[in-house]
Amino acid sequence: MSVAGHGRLPGLPGRLSSLAETLLPWSALAVPVLVTAALLWRARVAAVVALVVPAVAWLTAFGGALTDKTTPGGDLTLVSHNVEQANPDPAGTVRSLLAAGADVLALEELSPATAPAYERALAESYPYHFYEGTVGLWSVHPLSDARAVPIMPWTRAMRATVDAPGGPLAVYVAHLPSVRVGPGGFTAGARDEALGLLAAEVRAEPVRRVVLLGDLNGSTDDRALRPLTDRLVSAQAAAGAGFGFTWPARLPVVRIDQILLGGVRAASAWTLPATASDHLPVAARIHLAPDPAP
Repeated sequence: MSVAGHGRLPGLPGRLSSLAETLLPWSALAVPVLVTAALLWRARVAAVVALVVPAVAWLTAFGGALTDKTTPGGDLTLVSHNVEQANPDPAGTVRSLLAAGADVLALEELSPATAPAYERALAESYPYHFYEGTVGLWSVHPLSDARAVPIMPWTRAMRATVDAPGGPLAVYVAHLPSVRVGPGGFTAGARDEALGLLAAEVRAEPVRRVVLLGDLNGSTDDRALRPLTDRLVSAQAAAGAGFGFTWPARLPVVRIDQILLGGVRAASAWTLPATASDHLPVAARIHLAPDPAP
């Protein structure tokens, strides 16, 4: 019940529901523990139940993520990367990102010291760009109406219109506040507040085709992200293969870096090779034809 119907269960104190849902794919590890306990108690029927029932519940919730849903084609390649403020090798990170051949590239966790270096390194490949605060957008297509989106006292979100094939594409780049586990529970209050402000901007967006790229510090299973996920579709969930975990880069256990889509559909989604950042970059190839869904 807690896995297959997690979205309908009441919230836990201290926002622990968000933490549990972020790590929900790893609930499969409970199955061998339950089976072993039942066998040690010599309860064979209980062992079978402990194997079958949780396994069915887990597959109901996550079986679709295990299949390869990628398809050929697509009109535009999107890449998003939290480059990490303390990244010791911005030049190597840029080389890795350029190899992905993105038409639209979003970077998060820029700093006053590193942003000019990324700007110079990307200038030849991306004639159009805008960055402010810790977020930036680089594009092979013209940008207009670029502006910061106020979700925090300092700039960690932006919005621009990309003059994409077939018409305008509204692109948001965001880096929501970090979350921590402390004595009071899951300290996600600042993230959730910023997320609400971001979701309000997306809801008010006049352009029909919308993309949100960034480090949301939460998985799409997390109920706290519903203001966004009720409106936008995860490219990884729709057209990826596997869970696409992105953090920490050396041994990813959760996907907190997202590409969310509205009014367009994903052809494929994947993670890129590790850079010197503590996050993996994420990529998606999208069809720009209007989404047939209402």
